[in-house]
Amino acid sequence: MENNYTVEAINLKKVFGRRLIFKDLNYKFENNGIYGIAGANGSGKSTLVKIIAGVTAPSAGKLVHSFNDVVVKPESLHDHIGLVSPYLVLYDEFTAWENLSLFAEIRGVSFNKDKAGSILKDFNIYDRKDDYVKTYSSGMKQRLKFAFAFMHSPQMVILDEPISNLDNEGKETVYNLIRTESENAIIIIASNEDTDLNLCSSVITITDYKN
Repeated sequence: MENNYTVEAINLKKVFGRRLIFKDLNYKFENNGIYGIAGANGSGKSTLVKIIAGVTAPSAGKLVHSFNDVVVKPESLHDHIGLVSPYLVLYDEFTAWENLSLFAEIRGVSFNKDKAGSILKDFNIYDRKDDYVKTYSSGMKQRLKFAFAFMHSPQMVILDEPISNLDNEGKETVYNLIRTESENAIIIIASNEDTDLNLCSSVITITDYKN
C-alpha cells in the first residue's frame, strides 16, 4: 500500500554544551521500507531518534514531517508515528490492556483491539494482558511496547534498540513484525546490532556527521 508520508532532515545539528553530537545531517525518509541509524553506544542514535519523534529539538536545522504533501504539526505527530524505546514509560499499576486502552484514549483514536491483540499473541503475552505491568519481566515489557507502537497503524514507526531484553524467539518475532509492517509504513531502526541493521535498505551512520 502506498504511504504518502515523508520525513526530511535539513542541515540538522545537535550539541550538548560544547559536545557535538552531529551536524550537517541531511536525509529524507520516504516510501515504505526499513531504514537504519547506526552508531556505537553514546554516539547520538537516541538523540536523533528523539528529534525525529518530536521529543526534543535540534540545535540548528529542521526536521519536517509531511503527510499527503501537507506539513504535520508537532501536536499531531503522535497520530502518525509509533515509537519503541528504552525511555517509553509504561504504567506499572495498570494492566497491559489498560495501558493500551489509555494510550489510544490519549491519542484520541479508537482502541484497535484486534490489532493490539494480534501483536500480543505474536509475542505470546496475550494471556497476560490482564496482569499488572509491574508483574512483567523486562522482556515482556519490551514486547508490550511493540503493541503500543503498531496498534494504531502509523505511517512511521521508530525503533530504538528494539531487541534489547528479548530472547531469540522474541527477536525473531520482532523481525517478522518489522518485515510485515514495512510493506505499509516507514520503519526506522536505531541500533548497533548487525542483525538489526541487515534488515535496512539504507543506513545513517552517526559518526559520518561529527566532523
